[in-house]
Amino acid sequence: MLKNNHLFQTISPVDGSIYVERAWASDTVIETALSLAEKAQQVWRLTSISERAAICRKAVQYFLDHAGEIGEELTWQMGRPIRYTPFEIKKGFQERANYMIDMAGQSLADIAIEKSAGFQRFIKKEPLGTMLVLAPWNYPYLTSVNVVIPAIMAGNAVILKHALQTPLCAERYAAAFGASGLPEGVFQYLHLTHEKVAEVIADKRIAHVAFTGSVDGGRAVQQAVSQRFLAAGLELGGKDPAYVRADANLEHAIENLVDGAFFNSGQSCCGIERIYVQEGLFEKFVEGFVELTKQYKLGNPLDPETTLGPMVRTAAADFTKKHIAEAVQKGAKALVDRKLFPAHKDGTPYLAPQVLINVNHSMAVMTEETFGPVVGIMSVKNDEEALRLMNDSRYGLTASIWTQDAEAAIRLGDRIETGTCFMNRCDYLDPALAWTGVKDSGRGCTLSALGYESLTRPKSFHLKIV
Repeated sequence: MLKNNHLFQTISPVDGSIYVERAWASDTVIETALSLAEKAQQVWRLTSISERAAICRKAVQYFLDHAGEIGEELTWQMGRPIRYTPFEIKKGFQERANYMIDMAGQSLADIAIEKSAGFQRFIKKEPLGTMLVLAPWNYPYLTSVNVVIPAIMAGNAVILKHALQTPLCAERYAAAFGASGLPEGVFQYLHLTHEKVAEVIADKRIAHVAFTGSVDGGRAVQQAVSQRFLAAGLELGGKDPAYVRADANLEHAIENLVDGAFFNSGQSCCGIERIYVQEGLFEKFVEGFVELTKQYKLGNPLDPETTLGPMVRTAAADFTKKHIAEAVQKGAKALVDRKLFPAHKDGTPYLAPQVLINVNHSMAVMTEETFGPVVGIMSVKNDEEALRLMNDSRYGLTASIWTQDAEAAIRLGDRIETGTCFMNRCDYLDPALAWTGVKDSGRGCTLSALGYESLTRPKSFHLKIV
């Protein structure tokens, strides 16, 4: 992404070309958006939940009707293979949006208090006002839908600022809501510099900030929010672990953990970045894992045969290679020959996947978020050693346990410092469950019935009948 004082350009990782060029939002444009959102929300909050649902469902249908072209846009913007990009809309986006729409009536209903002679008492859930949603590029629709749809369903207005790598995603939301009949001003987007983001957060008309991105970005948002009595939901980084127990279904674990590590070129906040395997399974697990990794096809993501596309930019690929090199220098062994991937080329975003063994927690690749197509695999003696290593991290977004013993998974899960504990699956958000993190993975909650709590405020009614 290149920028100057007036314009920014989105550089496609596919071929290094300029794919999008847009103007930064000016002070006048920002002021108009904030003013319009404030006025529109005062009317929108009075609409019924059924009216809101009908409009949001039409917006979701717009996305489904245009999933193919949206997928191609997404491939050009961030590099994920086109064989997968339409399914961000057709699967996860649709599932999450529809679930939150369906849950709105129950989640937003008044809370009745037991009857008391001469009194009527209840608690209403009021919308907060105008939400500022700051969304990332790696899953631009899946991350943003977690807040955009429920915020609007709750009676709020939304201003979406998308990552500058994926600006067309914000514009697609505007087209969808425009086609659905959403009143003007309830949803808007702005292309903002970091400095302007801080200014918008400082504006009293912003009632809540939802940020998904890096830990450093989260700190910047937290600093901006701290100047006001304002809450922020922060979904930040991850270094998500997997533990393969002695009783695991080996074939199932290998197949799903390879996908969890390398899908989207490893650029997933809840992707698998480190794996701990019970020592009796270690050799067979590693052998199967490497063989399956070698079957990926790295190449132009517009080719339907490609299963591994470029990383988002060359700098991201270089950062991943730095983690690999540091680990090897400290004694790790790289098991995948890059010559098996002809499209791999230094100085470009095209990076072959890598599997490392002989790793330990002195290496950044096992402790710091890499966000690339590399995974370290360690042998462990037992559950206790696995738990110690899984918790030896400043992150805590998800963790997965691969076992045929559900009771053991729950027992271990109770001791893992994480927001979500999986058994025999990974890298998935169930919209019925709270999406949250601990430690440097952030704070707050989206999705599930609990996801509406941060988008509303309680208001008590205490009525004395005389």
